[in-house]
Amino acid sequence: MISYILKRILLMIPTLFGIMLITFIITQFVPGGPVEQLINQLKHSSQVTGEASAGVQGLYRGATGLDETHIQELKVLYGFDKSPVDRFILMMKRYLTFDFGESYYHHQPVIDLVISKLPVSISLGLWTFFLTYSICIPLGIAKAVRDGSSFDVVTSTLILVGYAIPGFLLGLALLVLLGGGSFWDIFPLRGLVSDNWHHLNWYQKILDYLWHITLPVLAMTIGSLAVMTLLTKNSFIEEIRKQYVLTARVKGLSDSAVLYKHIFRNAMIPLITGFPAAFLGAFFTGSLLIETIFSLDGLGLLSYESILKRDYPVVLSTLYLFTLLGLIAKLLTDLSYVFIDPRIQFESVQQ
Repeated sequence: MISYILKRILLMIPTLFGIMLITFIITQFVPGGPVEQLINQLKHSSQVTGEASAGVQGLYRGATGLDETHIQELKVLYGFDKSPVDRFILMMKRYLTFDFGESYYHHQPVIDLVISKLPVSISLGLWTFFLTYSICIPLGIAKAVRDGSSFDVVTSTLILVGYAIPGFLLGLALLVLLGGGSFWDIFPLRGLVSDNWHHLNWYQKILDYLWHITLPVLAMTIGSLAVMTLLTKNSFIEEIRKQYVLTARVKGLSDSAVLYKHIFRNAMIPLITGFPAAFLGAFFTGSLLIETIFSLDGLGLLSYESILKRDYPVVLSTLYLFTLLGLIAKLLTDLSYVFIDPRIQFESVQQ
């Protein structure tokens, strides 16, 4: 097992390096980099405003515009005075020590910027994760036991309809129906908490938080139910049809004992092994459309804005961090197979 883990960790290095290299190369060919965007802003405005103006206020010279010296100062400011190879090597050296630099646009450390957006993404991701699994597993078991019944047909129809509705469209519908649009004013329209949240006592804070998070989580969860529910159902049906189940019933075991003492453990293997990746992914789930609809400032909106504004430190560092976590989650998923089912051996996996 130790040798397998070491090999997987060593394989992470070229995988991570290759992903970062390809992304870095792509950014070199994307028109309108940070220097070009700022030059264009300076040329079309007599006064630079906004967060992106910090550190460049003295470069603009009114009607004289920008000369080559000022353009060179901007390149030095953003580090574009070095060759792409040097910039990539320097970037990877910093990333190995988790030094992600400073955002071009927000002018604050990238890691602080990501941490400030995490409460929204963690709230959306974790609630969606827990609700999806807590609903899909019992529902999938019930559908497997009642395969072909009216209950199975009705629930399949409902979850497939929910799956077919885009999350952002469902979010808009929920806002119109329950957010004071044209019908009932039950839930708030924006934000993760109320403006007076800090002045509330502890139980009022909890209720206020749950009040705000209900609609966005509902919009994200409904579309996620179909895949997990049908996966659970099919996994249990496959186990129910195996010979050991018939043998257990012949021995006189009740249906409940057969289901939860024999079938459950084997049928849950493909579901439980997906927990590590799903759980880690829940911490960094970012849904741009859901965050935009419900005015939530999370990682989805940050990533979208960073791409538009060519904020390369944010784009590349978050890609590095999420790719690393994804590789770790994949390793944990493989390890969980052995912990859950000792019959699986790494030697056979490597072959």
